[in-house]
Amino acid sequence: MEAPAGTVPGHRTRHRPHPLDLAAIALAVAGAGCVLSGLLPRAEAAATVARILPLLLFLGTVVVLAELTAAAGVFDVLATRLAVTAGGRRGRLFLLCVAFAALTTILLNLDTTAVLLTPVLLALAARLGLAALPLAVTTVWLANTASLLLPVSNLTNLLAADRVGLSPLGYAARMWLPQLAAIAVTAGLLWLLYWRRLPDRFEAPPRLAPADPVLHRTAVAGCLLLVAGIAAGVEIGIASTVGAAVVVAGFAVRSPATLRPRLLPWRLLLLVTGLFLVVQTLGRAGLHDLVGTLLGADAGPLGVLRAGGTGALLANAVNNLPAYLAGEAALPAGDHTRLLALLIGTNIGPLALPWASLATLLWYERCRAAGVRVPMRRFVATSAVLAVTGTLAALGALLLTG
Repeated sequence: MEAPAGTVPGHRTRHRPHPLDLAAIALAVAGAGCVLSGLLPRAEAAATVARILPLLLFLGTVVVLAELTAAAGVFDVLATRLAVTAGGRRGRLFLLCVAFAALTTILLNLDTTAVLLTPVLLALAARLGLAALPLAVTTVWLANTASLLLPVSNLTNLLAADRVGLSPLGYAARMWLPQLAAIAVTAGLLWLLYWRRLPDRFEAPPRLAPADPVLHRTAVAGCLLLVAGIAAGVEIGIASTVGAAVVVAGFAVRSPATLRPRLLPWRLLLLVTGLFLVVQTLGRAGLHDLVGTLLGADAGPLGVLRAGGTGALLANAVNNLPAYLAGEAALPAGDHTRLLALLIGTNIGPLALPWASLATLLWYERCRAAGVRVPMRRFVATSAVLAVTGTLAALGALLLTG
């Protein structure tokens, strides 16, 4: 007998503000204060906002796409198929989840992985009666650590590939070994810290049918448009907008009550805007000089380690995107190895703290919408271990390919 899939997430009553709500409001107020006080000239603030508008467009539309895709039951159906393929074995399921998350990140984008794959694995845990945290952490860890191989895998990669003048194949030739090392460390820590506590065997769930096949197919089409757009090199905000528009149109016809204002991720949009304005102000106040001091002038192995460590440190302080831009501005144009080391630090290092990566923030949004509680102390402690070991492993591999 087929069971219906498709629930609308986010209907729980929230009595107390989430810490990220407070952080978003605080950063938005701080950013506005920087502009109004004159600490950040309005012309620079306008230029900063104009630069991040495509990013804001992507964040807003891709979250709407993910919410409606979950409501259409797509994630439940995918999760069931993954469980059936695993054949009831924990080890096989672990390898499938790691491979799925890594390939999605490499071929698409880490933010897409955080938004679209997280609900798949959360639905999988629910269908199998397993603890949700190991599967959820698999998504967010690999969304960050598997984002090194191709320029499209991470927005920072696109900036770095353009700076060093490498084609996608040339870029991959430098980063394939660091990427392999990062994934290996991630998989090992996932197993040791999370997956080995799960039951050895599980019962495969029954076949699942979507509650509304038309909405299900519409949501799948919207996701495929996003994937195809990114693969074809379409600007990421446009690709997500087109995909979301298709799904919104479907729900407007089949389930208009599902379309509600709370679908928009106002918290993330405020947080990102305020963050960039505050970091821009800090740059004028001496952050750029501090970054130059941290990076130093050594271009050898020690300099590579310093570049990676600086990237990781800055990313956890101010978020990985502005951290990469600050580090890039302080490095000589021809110092390609240290630039790639900085990139490794800003891609893997941000796992130490929740706000250091947009992918992690998007992941929290998906977990929160699904009602999954993330124990902050344990998550931060284990993620910090991965941030350090994964960054060091990738930097060592980079030296071998240099």
